[in-house]
Amino acid sequence: MVDGKPISLGLWDTAGQEDYDRLRPLSYPQTDVFLICFSIVSPPSFDNVKAKWYPEIDHHAPNIPIILVGTKLDLREDAATLDSLRQKRMEPVSYEQALVCAREIKAYKYLECSALTQRNLKSVFDEAIRAVLNPRPQPSKSKKSKCSIL
Repeated sequence: MVDGKPISLGLWDTAGQEDYDRLRPLSYPQTDVFLICFSIVSPPSFDNVKAKWYPEIDHHAPNIPIILVGTKLDLREDAATLDSLRQKRMEPVSYEQALVCAREIKAYKYLECSALTQRNLKSVFDEAIRAVLNPRPQPSKSKKSKCSIL
């Protein structure tokens, strides 16, 4: 139940490996909302949001809402994880960095969660459902007349 309405939710987790690049879009046509997930403690997975996932979704399903989700929230402050990242001259993705990315890809919302601790996990799915039930209006493309004189 979300907002007092019974909901049936079906999830598809698609493989990110390059071998599946041609098969993955076959699952997109009946999609109502996309969850683009990245690990908060993996800057390369965050980079893939704009380098791979958003362009692919925008190409195959341009008007479908996107929720950007930072996963592994429990590890953002984990000492061992932070030490491992420092050794690679990296740091966790900040909330602010992800929020900027969410705006750039026109995401419906940015959320962070932890599957391990269950923190905010229900919120991710509730917001995905709300994105479908309460879609944002698509910006209208105004037709501008053009006159070319040669």
